[in-house]
Amino acid sequence: MAEDARRSGGTLPGRLAPGLHFVSTPIGAARDITLRGLDILATADVIAAEDTRTLRHLMEIHGIALNGRPVIAYHDHNGEAARPRLLRALDEGKSLAYASEAGTPLVADPGFQLGRAAIAAGHPVFAAPGPSAVISAPTLSGPPTHPFPFAGFPPQTHTARRKWLREFATVPATLIFYESPKRVGDLLTAMVDEFGAGRQAVVCRELTKRFEEVRRGMLGDLAQDYAGQPVKGEIVVLVDRPHGRQASAEDVAQALRERLGHMRVKEAAAEVAEMFGLPRREVYQAALTIGRDE
Repeated sequence: MAEDARRSGGTLPGRLAPGLHFVSTPIGAARDITLRGLDILATADVIAAEDTRTLRHLMEIHGIALNGRPVIAYHDHNGEAARPRLLRALDEGKSLAYASEAGTPLVADPGFQLGRAAIAAGHPVFAAPGPSAVISAPTLSGPPTHPFPFAGFPPQTHTARRKWLREFATVPATLIFYESPKRVGDLLTAMVDEFGAGRQAVVCRELTKRFEEVRRGMLGDLAQDYAGQPVKGEIVVLVDRPHGRQASAEDVAQALRERLGHMRVKEAAAEVAEMFGLPRREVYQAALTIGRDE
């Protein structure tokens, strides 16, 4: 039984199996951490964290003492420098716990390279599952959850973001994105252009926290709601798979011709794109082609 516990990464009285233990931490409510996660934090020889202050506070809340154990910062800015020290601890047969600032390690998290390095060096790697915004968001949102690809954070620059979103436009699945509160309005506007204003979407903010908010609606409406609006907190955006009447190229062309005689190209493209639930950019290009040909 004891040997089985060691192989599975389970905790034993006063002893944690040597190796790297990823610990999921709460994304809001401190009580969301699992009992196994607390056991690992209480018994690991060495502790690493994306934000040591956040983890120390969490441990204080749950009455876990450090007792002189090292707590090492490991994040995007110091990973190259900190990783060798952590790998040495594993080489010495120690147990190492790594915790994200919030949520599950390796999901939009700097622990990825640490995990790869530990595996490459032949060290055991364990995962103590727990909170994750990627899971909480579809649970609250409503769109189908089979499948639901996680896309992560979009590129920050305008051109790169549009090109990146275009690759997801026709994926037949509920898409999940993370975004900074400063850029969520820009992201939704870009999604209208690339996915179409009629796609159903959900914006989740501050999941599991006091001011948790879930807004549901069409992309066009949500883009207007968040345009220029200051937003605070962590953001998850979900976009439902493409639905509705499938418009042929002839349908789109005919609708554009009916409008180009009395509307500007941009206005005609926007109206037709919304009518058929198509990406605005795609319809705009079709309108330009019709204008050149005719």
